[in-house]
Amino acid sequence: MSNSDYLIKATVKKISERINKTFIGKVEEAANVAQEVPQILKKEIEDLKDEIIQEAKRLEEIDSDDNLRKPKSSLNPKIEQSLDKIESIKFFLENLNNLLE
Repeated sequence: MSNSDYLIKATVKKISERINKTFIGKVEEAANVAQEVPQILKKEIEDLKDEIIQEAKRLEEIDSDDNLRKPKSSLNPKIEQSLDKIESIKFFLENLNNLLE
């Protein structure tokens, strides 16, 4: 064999080794990432679910506040006072609940 044959053979061998080494490393990285994907997706779904629940509560509170601000002229004054007290107690209990959580 001539020197150029050895050089070509060595080049092919070293390139093949380098490609295999790089490829195996990248496959290992991809396998590690693939194992983490379900955990990442699960966390993202949980975070999204929590955000949706918080937004629903916020919208419910806004709607509830709007309903409380509507005129109650058709109600008896004593009933109106009782409803106001109930609302203040409800508000107090919600705050107390939040502090306990």
